[in-house]
Amino acid sequence: MERFPRTKNQNAAFSYQKLADSPKSYSGDFNFEESTDRRFAFSRQASFHQNAAVELHNPQPLFTRSVSSIDIPPNSYFSYSNELDDKFSAFSFVSSIFLGLRSGNKPIRRLFVLISLNVAYSTAELFIGLFSGRIGLVSDAFHLTFGCGLLSFSLFAMAASRQKPDHTYTYGYKRLEVLSAFTNAIFLLFMSFSLAVEALHAFIQDESEHKHYLIISAVTNLLVNLIGVWFFRNYARINLVYRKAEDMNYHSVCLHVLADSIRSAGLILASWLLSLGVKNAEVLCLGLVSVTVFMLVMPLFKASGGVLLQMAPPNIPSSAFSKCWRQVSSREDITEVSQARFWELVPGDVVGSISLQVKQGMDDHPILQYVHGLYHDLGVQELTVQTDYD
Repeated sequence: MERFPRTKNQNAAFSYQKLADSPKSYSGDFNFEESTDRRFAFSRQASFHQNAAVELHNPQPLFTRSVSSIDIPPNSYFSYSNELDDKFSAFSFVSSIFLGLRSGNKPIRRLFVLISLNVAYSTAELFIGLFSGRIGLVSDAFHLTFGCGLLSFSLFAMAASRQKPDHTYTYGYKRLEVLSAFTNAIFLLFMSFSLAVEALHAFIQDESEHKHYLIISAVTNLLVNLIGVWFFRNYARINLVYRKAEDMNYHSVCLHVLADSIRSAGLILASWLLSLGVKNAEVLCLGLVSVTVFMLVMPLFKASGGVLLQMAPPNIPSSAFSKCWRQVSSREDITEVSQARFWELVPGDVVGSISLQVKQGMDDHPILQYVHGLYHDLGVQELTVQTDYD
């Protein structure tokens, strides 16, 4: 029994049209070679039933197909404006940052303020360290400068992800936010490792040479970073459920400033304990900070890395995919199901593809309708189905 009965209104779930000889193939625009693949991609709407009236005299299919190629009608798959037809330009993204600042986008404005504060502080610290000859201040200034660069990349990702898909980036720029989160996670893991090395170095060398003047720098840095923690306080959690790509990027920014705050607090505590004569205080504080930062960033590192490696969606159990596989395989008009692959394009946007072997002479429209509806109910927003006949 079919899950979704076939109706006269083919646009209820998706629309496609069989063509004997396609007058124009758009596959050439994307350098597709001639092949016998029969692939159909459908984008399911929020609801399976549509209340809007359908014009029957001049239907406009979302996808049309022929025997040897995929034909995509113009202005139906890619939703981009004429301005995005121009070549990729960094100026467009820089301007989008200022547009985001002017439009009142809170995360962009807050991150811009935080970067400005860090740049001003690191510049002042660098000049003070150079003129006073204190290498510790210069080293900390370079650390802050590198951190500002990563935060700037997060700001760039926030602005660039708002751009619509174009000819070059057909899925859009949403994954930039995932890449930004992964980059911040790599930086924080490196910081955790460097703190562990610094703690080991402090254990080997004489702690009496500890530079107590760094406590002023640590206090100032702590105050600046606490402002950033306040800005992104809603994401100050370890295990955060990412519903959108923005959530992952905002969480990485929050963890970045939170880890810097913990580092500064550890240096302050170590300096205070050393002034009281506590032995191995710096080793203890730096080691504790290193472990804390590592535990904070590992969930983000795994989640962002899993999206970039196109891991199976963690929010959909593997047993659910297996159940759908069995339901599709149990149909009498399907002889084989293979190459079922599902991944997250960005958090909350699941994409998949599946290959079906159909009995000769069977109508594939009910099959496509059934499979599409089955996986959409599971949470797969975009599904590509390839059908071959025995």
